Amino acid sequence: MAPEQIISTTSAPAAIGPYSQAVRHGDLVFFSGQIPLDPETMDVVKGGIEVQAVRVLENMSAVAKAAGGSLQDIIKLTIFLTDLADFAAVNETMKRYFDAPYPARSTVQVAALPRGVAIEVEAIMAAPGTL
Repeated sequence: MAPEQIISTTSAPAAIGPYSQAVRHGDLVFFSGQIPLDPETMDVVKGGIEVQAVRVLENMSAVAKAAGGSLQDIIKLTIFLTDLADFAAVNETMKRYFDAPYPARSTVQVAALPRGVAIEVEAIMAAPGTL
């Protein structure tokens, strides 16, 4: 089996800890959690859940592109929300970024997320050309 490949792009926020933006292992790409940081300033975007969800998905899209794919190659998402009342708004935002058939997904409410954000999303993507 080929060695792991670290995926990195300046079009998404740099890691704020000892981890990689994503790692390809075999036919899968594992994304670290993305929070709504502007990749240029590393500041949390201003605005409600819709603005934060858009930034997260834009960041994920940049990482997917760096891995040679797109959001359409994602097969599993895990969404962490600090308030499940935001669930419907996140669903509506996702519809702008994903086409059917949608990836498998879990959404959980958590007590807190880094930098006080309302959303974090991690993913598993099929490496391009493997679907």
